[in-house]
Amino acid sequence: MSRVDTAWLRMDNDVNLMMIVGVWLLHPKVAYETLCRRVMDKLLKHERFRQRVTRDADGVAWVDDDAFDIHRHVVREKLARGKGQSEREALQARVGELATTPLDAARPLWQFHLIENYEGGSALVVRVHHCIGDGIALISVMMTITDGGSDPPSRRRRAPKAGDGTGGDWLAEAVLKPLGGLSAKAAGFVEASIAGALDALADPQQGLAASIDGARTAARALGDVASMAMMADDSPTLLKGKLNGKKRVAWGEPIALDQVKAIGKALGCSINDVLLASVSGAIGDWLREQGDDPAGKEIRAMVPVNLRPLEDAWKLGNRFGLAPLVLPIGIANPVARVFAVRARMAALKASYQPLLAFAVLAVAGQMAKPVQDAILGLFAKKATAVMTNVPGPAVPLKFCGSTLKQTMFWVPASGDIGVGVSILSYGGGVQFGLITDEALCADPQAIVAGLGPQFEKLLLLALMLPWESSGRETVAPR
Repeated sequence: MSRVDTAWLRMDNDVNLMMIVGVWLLHPKVAYETLCRRVMDKLLKHERFRQRVTRDADGVAWVDDDAFDIHRHVVREKLARGKGQSEREALQARVGELATTPLDAARPLWQFHLIENYEGGSALVVRVHHCIGDGIALISVMMTITDGGSDPPSRRRRAPKAGDGTGGDWLAEAVLKPLGGLSAKAAGFVEASIAGALDALADPQQGLAASIDGARTAARALGDVASMAMMADDSPTLLKGKLNGKKRVAWGEPIALDQVKAIGKALGCSINDVLLASVSGAIGDWLREQGDDPAGKEIRAMVPVNLRPLEDAWKLGNRFGLAPLVLPIGIANPVARVFAVRARMAALKASYQPLLAFAVLAVAGQMAKPVQDAILGLFAKKATAVMTNVPGPAVPLKFCGSTLKQTMFWVPASGDIGVGVSILSYGGGVQFGLITDEALCADPQAIVAGLGPQFEKLLLLALMLPWESSGRETVAPR
């Protein structure tokens, strides 16, 4: 197991489990044995889903589970509904319970829960431990198991080579060696002349350092290291505090992606800027309604940044960094909030912080667990939430002959972070999901419900702006 995946495996604690949990809503319903056959035929062609984790003196490794039983991993459930509880509310409650139920450590770390009768169709709850793969990788797996999905490329086992992305050497060659070496050398010559520093940085084994660009890279890496180390703890709000380990989940109805694009076009911003600003506004409104005035406050969300080519996603594993994005929850004006997010995103795009965070996770994966927990605790103090945005298929998919009507997943949070925000595009819509610790927010649906009004405000403002007849973007107001 790679160092980064080892870090994710050991990240489970009493209040946060490192499971990615998802829901598929299917119509018409899917039979249990049909699902078992599809999993056997398609999912198990990804060898990781047939393997369990083993630990010994040499570390952590994946080994085939000789006692694999499909019925341990694909289970049938009947949804229990409380008095006055709708099917959707009962499903949300069950997903929250499953998000806090550990997977069997002696078996492959995944499980499907099929509710055969749900809203005229079926609901499928999927749980996968984060050490198996990240969101981009698991979307790739999802595509292979749907109707007409192609099998993963076949490959022979071989020893990993430096830089090929299949083993631990990838980290050292691609991240630690260039950034670590450059940073150390740049630091050693901080008081030297520019010419002297460039001469000292010139290293035939590090072509990057043999140029002015190399020196600039080193300086930027040093600056990003300092920025990460010196980040202040997050603003105190109701969403930051002691967790009790009980999870609540929520999701809303999809928002038309074309509308989001129209808002971005009118304001000269990206789709991501619009989505993140809307989340910031919904969180700010919820805090205000709870008597926690967000004026003048900002919170930080750790945002995953993909670090590998999409064509390699089928290889599974975790290949992403974490970027600390400041969410302007205290800005009431929706347009000003979008521009504030745009400025913060632009700064992050020029940063090495995602690479450095990836390196920190890898190093933590080699240390004793108490040391790893201490390192991750530092990250947790700096953030209130984890937020991820995963692109899904643009058209609705079929699964076992049924239509996948709606899908959502929930991102896990590490340390004592108690909020996870998930954004997924699918079938021409954008879906929002929220998972919270009950001690911080017992009703995350109230926050999700606030997203609709945020979009309506931005859409109305976008429609009021002048549009050029040529179809080109207007200049965003300042």
